[in-house]
Amino acid sequence: MLYCGCGSEDGLSLWSEFLNNKQRTIHKWKHYFPAYEAHFSRYVNRPMLFLEIGCGRGGSAQMWKRYLGPHAQIVGLDINPECKKFEEDQIAIRIGSQADTVFLQSVLDEFGTPDVVLDDGSHQMAHVVETFRFLYSKTAKDGVYMVEDLHTAYWDEYGGGVGREGTFIELCKGLVDELNADWSREKLPPTEFTRSTLSMHFYDSIVAFERGRHLEKKDVRVSGRQTLIKGLLK
Repeated sequence: MLYCGCGSEDGLSLWSEFLNNKQRTIHKWKHYFPAYEAHFSRYVNRPMLFLEIGCGRGGSAQMWKRYLGPHAQIVGLDINPECKKFEEDQIAIRIGSQADTVFLQSVLDEFGTPDVVLDDGSHQMAHVVETFRFLYSKTAKDGVYMVEDLHTAYWDEYGGGVGREGTFIELCKGLVDELNADWSREKLPPTEFTRSTLSMHFYDSIVAFERGRHLEKKDVRVSGRQTLIKGLLK
C-alpha cells in the first residue's frame, strides 16, 4: 500500500495534524508518520474502531480522532486510572493491563471488533507478545495490527536483547516463515496466521500486519497469444 497523504476534513495530513496540535501533549517519533498514513489512511471518514494501547498524556487519541474523522470510535487502554480523564466525544478510555486477556476480552465485548490495533503500551516484550497472541486473530479480517517503539525489543530493561528469545522481533522472524508456509513444500504447515495475513511491513521500530482474505495462489504468464494459469506449485 502506498503513502497517501490524505487526512482530516480540512485536508491536513497526519503529520500536519501533529505539528499543529493545540490540545493535549502528543509524543511520537517523526519517522513513524509515513507508516501511520500508509496503513491508516484508508479509514479516514469511515466508520471504524481504533484501539490504542497506551494513552500517554491524552493527545494521541485526540490526534487520531481529528485525523480519522467523525465516524471513528477511539478506545484507549492504559493501566493508569488518571487516563480516564481523557475521555470525550468519540474517545473512550478503559483501565487495565494489556497483558490481562480477561480485560482485553471485556473491551472487545463492549466495543466490538477493532479495525486497527496500535500497541504503544508498556513496551515490555512479554506484554507485547501476550497482547498480540490474544488480539491479532480478533482484529477485523481486513484490519491492521501495528506495534511501535520496537527499539525496546533490543533493550534489557524491557525484556529485550539482540536475538533474545521471547522478544516481539524474534516472534516476527518466525511469523515470516508462517506467512510463506505454503511455499515450504510441506515442511511448515499453514496456520491461521498464514491464512489471515496478507503482509508484514517492517520499519524502523515498527511492525505492521495487514490482514485479509487470501485468494487461491496462481502463477500467471501472459504472452501475445495466450494466458497460462497454473495453481500453487508445491
